[in-house]
Amino acid sequence: MASEAFARWTARTEATLERLLPDPASEPSRLHAAMRHATLGGGKRMRPLLVYAAGVALGTDETLLDAPAAAVELVHAYSLVHDDLPAMDDDDLRRGQPTVHVAFDEATAILAGDALQTLAFAALSASDAPAQLRIDWVGTLAGASGVAGMCGGQALDIDATGRTQALQQLQHMHALKTGALIRAAVRMGALGGGADAGTLARLDVFASALGLAFQVRDDLLDIEASSAQLGKTAGKDVAQAKSTYPALLGMEGARAKLEELATAMRDVLAPLGERGAALVALGELAVKRSH
Repeated sequence: MASEAFARWTARTEATLERLLPDPASEPSRLHAAMRHATLGGGKRMRPLLVYAAGVALGTDETLLDAPAAAVELVHAYSLVHDDLPAMDDDDLRRGQPTVHVAFDEATAILAGDALQTLAFAALSASDAPAQLRIDWVGTLAGASGVAGMCGGQALDIDATGRTQALQQLQHMHALKTGALIRAAVRMGALGGGADAGTLARLDVFASALGLAFQVRDDLLDIEASSAQLGKTAGKDVAQAKSTYPALLGMEGARAKLEELATAMRDVLAPLGERGAALVALGELAVKRSH
């Protein structure tokens, strides 16, 4: 069952992160503690699960996927640390605990984010995978992290604060800010499975729909859920006058968009049959999650 696989893959991710992250007892101990605070003991681990699900669907051994699964989570953790900074979203709560700049300080948070990102690429380069696969993983993750990915999306998000975006602009921004790393996670798993060009294209369509669904659901939860339920501050989008899918489409329109994306994900994965069951389940999780 998918739930059993998710529990196993989450445990593998936690163990790999625990091994990769520096010992908080060693110097610089404050930085090391901040890196662990940002990464361990929380989060849905959606991106590592996508790495495992895509790779295993194509017949890859799970052990090969440990490094890319951990690397994509390290990049995700870094992005959250920087996203929460006063110069960005200025948030005090993440994964049900104080954000890194609150628990430590702003300078340490910046350094922790920097260190987590570089640790991700160190983990990929040091893995036991064939050299060409490691190069492909590094390129995929770097592309998702830079100006054509998360950094570019965050810049667009900052520029859009306080003004209304057209739906196409909003979707482009989130395709970079949220979707790029999700697409990278799926692609890294598929590359580990030796996917051909056609399979990579099919999985990219799935991942693009998943990234958008994840954001639409996020926007709905920002309105419907409490801070305790979310583990982060609820109502931030409205408070910062950001364009969201409910704002542009209405609540029912946003829910209809989610259903449309859920159907698209199931349809594009259909040729994989039972091998794609874990990916289908992750798509459903993105659509139905409550936090």
